Amino acid sequence: MRALILDKIASVTQNASLRRDVRINDKYACQEGDIIAVRLLTNKSNYNALELTTGRMSTLKQGDIVAGALGHRNALQGYAGHIPKSIKTGDTINLLNMGGVLGICTSHSPLVGPPHQCEVLGSILSFPTLGSRTGIPANIATNCPPLQSELTSKLPPIIAVFGTCMNSGKTEACLTIVQQLVRRGLTVAAAKTTGVSLRRDILAMEDAGASKTLIFTDFGIVTTQESNAANLTKTLVNQLAETNPDVIILEMGDGLLGEYGVAAILNDPEIAQSLTSVVLAASDPVGAWGAVELLNHRHNVVPTLITGPATDNTAGSEVIFRETKIQSLNARHNPIEIADLLTQSITKAHV
Repeated sequence: MRALILDKIASVTQNASLRRDVRINDKYACQEGDIIAVRLLTNKSNYNALELTTGRMSTLKQGDIVAGALGHRNALQGYAGHIPKSIKTGDTINLLNMGGVLGICTSHSPLVGPPHQCEVLGSILSFPTLGSRTGIPANIATNCPPLQSELTSKLPPIIAVFGTCMNSGKTEACLTIVQQLVRRGLTVAAAKTTGVSLRRDILAMEDAGASKTLIFTDFGIVTTQESNAANLTKTLVNQLAETNPDVIILEMGDGLLGEYGVAAILNDPEIAQSLTSVVLAASDPVGAWGAVELLNHRHNVVPTLITGPATDNTAGSEVIFRETKIQSLNARHNPIEIADLLTQSITKAHV
């Protein structure tokens, strides 16, 4: 065991409440959520920021000593990578996202370039027993409650926002919905239920007026997947319902065909029956049409409205309505109309 001073503590580690002065050793379990210390070996001109536990974005530079957590990622417009089967101090691994997820990159998008390379310095230790000098490997899931397999019986209306892909306008839609409903006097709670750990979106929802926000990372999950997505969603909804909001907004990170468990959520009968409205964010008209077909035929779901870049002007929105008969409204240009439509569904849910 030896001492180490951290330069930056990534937001994925927030559950562990790390200080900058930590203790490390050379034993690695290589489990999801294990917190390790690395030194950046590279500089990058893009995708070169790290989200800290404060929520601030900090520019990364070569030589930074960072605490992150092991996890996997499969991002079409980012990095694909996995948790290594074994690690030794001195090995090189990669920074897979801005939240501080660490793993072995197997593929990257030209939009972000090759990932940062990082030298493994040690496994960060936690000391759960007061006064103990024996540390155990720190993990973001330590002391997290078990996931819940059933929804509570008393739920407010729930609006779920799905997308055709990452960067299809889901978060923009959520921010518009939160802000507009809060302006109408409603108490709004929100959660991000799938994806890879990054708090940016839920922090933006707080800025938009959400009274309470949660993300799957709060329950010790670095990256969601089919095996845990449904129970994570139930747990997040139950926790938010305890605050007695008028409505809950759920953002499903990634796309309908991604590997983060969105389909598993839609296939869960209890969750499907609890959704008051479904908002679809799409990047283009063909994607919008395909997503409507997928939602209808695979999940028996009809979106309440379609938004996203596909609706940035009438060239897209008119085609979408013609082909799907679903109202297309842009989150930037039509916030009042979106709020009107969703308020109607909320009102019906209360009847």
